[in-house]
Amino acid sequence: MIRVLLVDDQPLIRSGFRALLDLEDDIEVVAEAADGEQGLALTERYLPDVVLIDIQMPVIDGIETTRRIAADPALTSVHVVILTNYGMDEYVLDALRAGAAGFLVKDIVPDDFVHAVRVAARGDALLAPSITRKLIKQYVTQPLLVAAGADAGLAELTGREREAVTLVAHGLSNDQIADRMVISPVTAKTHINRAMTKLRVRDRAQLVVLAYESGLVTPRNP
Repeated sequence: MIRVLLVDDQPLIRSGFRALLDLEDDIEVVAEAADGEQGLALTERYLPDVVLIDIQMPVIDGIETTRRIAADPALTSVHVVILTNYGMDEYVLDALRAGAAGFLVKDIVPDDFVHAVRVAARGDALLAPSITRKLIKQYVTQPLLVAAGADAGLAELTGREREAVTLVAHGLSNDQIADRMVISPVTAKTHINRAMTKLRVRDRAQLVVLAYESGLVTPRNP
């Protein structure tokens, strides 16, 4: 059972998302919160698999709440998905750096919304090609900001792990990475998980950010 926490200051939005998720046999909404402070407390209490959280909220905003969840060693199994009205705008990098697994726009199609919750619960990043392009554009127009400790972590990667990280940063799924590297999907996932451990990142979304920030991947790569 996938356990979900909804964090949004608009009751109508929360009730709409709950109604969609309550239709699914494998998803349970364990609690709702109206601000970031409540959301953080309920995350600590219920340890949900997925926290769906709005960016703009009273008391503590969504990005700061995400940062606090990501920084808590007791909440490493929690995957945060940012809800926004604005699409993939200036919040993308801030939220991904804070530890978000991805984004959902509030006018998302219901079937896609439910699918996204399942994707997040598996620990996969919600990084559609449009988001990856946004990241690339950011790094074309701004200097690279090398992540703290990235150099040391990169030095520990094997050649195959570096290859897998590069393919993740280009938006490929595990199955696509397996095909490209001529290995099984299980082996591909193993390479990615080991790379995340060495680079000390929570999930694939942060792995993509670090890959660009460290210079391992650049927009000029094929």
